[in-house]
Parts: sequence; structure tokens; C-alpha cells
Amino acid sequence: MRILLVLAHPLPESFATAVARTAREALEASGHVVDLLDLYVEDFDPRLSEAERRGYFDTPYDTSAVAGFVDRLKAAEGLVLVFPQWWFNFPAILKGFFDRIFTPGVAFTHDAAGGRIVPQLTNIRLLYALTTTGSPWWLVHVYMGNPVRRLLKRGIANFCSKKLIFRMMSLHDMDRASEARRKAHLERIRKALAAI
Repeated sequence: MRILLVLAHPLPESFATAVARTAREALEASGHVVDLLDLYVEDFDPRLSEAERRGYFDTPYDTSAVAGFVDRLKAAEGLVLVFPQWWFNFPAILKGFFDRIFTPGVAFTHDAAGGRIVPQLTNIRLLYALTTTGSPWWLVHVYMGNPVRRLLKRGIANFCSKKLIFRMMSLHDMDRASEARRKAHLERIRKALAAI
């Protein structure tokens, strides 16, 4: 399987980078082809331009400014996202990736009659989110209702693809996680991705 592995963290020494490295090693050891897209290293501009927004309902939608990124998404059969949760949300650069790459004609098309959107990422068979939170489990799940998981599963996954496998693995309370807990989390990720 061809996997697009998207990393969204500005620090090369971050735990997110270690997660992405672990994910890549596990996937490649299982025979998958991994395309690592480090949004910071590749200097991805998350800002939706005026022209992109004005042309949002044009057919076809103009993706020429991000054509290389679109091609990589269209070539993938699986998508693995690695990112921290900041303020119970995606880092801005990852949100911009969704805004600029998951566009009409790429991730979905508009159903003019019903106002709904029709999934177009039929090439994507699995979506894994590997993430961390600074907050404890109870705060993310009980108090906040796990908003990132809801957005990914109910929004992006369901609206852009059909019948994909979705899984989210999070290390909560990251800022206070011991080295042993971090290593155990990396091992869980290794085992989970090796099973794909």
C-alpha cells in the first residue's frame, strides 16, 4: 500500500517527529511505500489565497498552486497524520493542509441538487491519526468531547472517502509523560502500523 505520512510539527527533535519516524519504519518493514510529507520542512503555506476562496465553487476548482501536494494525496491509498493537538484542535499548518488540499474535485464534489458533498478520495482506504495532547484523557474526552477525533472521523473521513478504516492513537498528558510512557506509546504505534 502507498501511504502518505503527513507530519505537522515545527521542531525536528519533537516527539511528533519520533512518532513519524516510528510509523515510517513500521510501515516500510511491512512492505508499504511511504511518502513522508513534513509540512514544515517542505515549507507548506497553509493560507488559503483570495483566488482559491473566490474559485471554491468553480468547476474545475483550480489546484495549480498546490498541484504537487494534490498529486501526492491522489497517489496514496492510506493517510497517516502525525500532529500535536493545540487548544483541542489541529496545528494551523495541518488545518491549512485540509483547507487547501481537501478541495472540490480532489476530496469531494458538490452535489448541486441537494447541497451535499460527494466523496472523491476513493483511493484512500485507511486514515490513522497519531497525536498527542497536553491535557489529561478525561479533559479531552469528557469535558471537551474529543473534538479532533470527531472532526477527523465524522467530517474529513466520512465526507471525503467511503468505507475507510479510521483509527486515532493519542498520548494524553504529554507534557508530564515519562520517558517510559513515551517509549511505550511508540511501541504501541509500531505494533499497530506493522499490522496494516
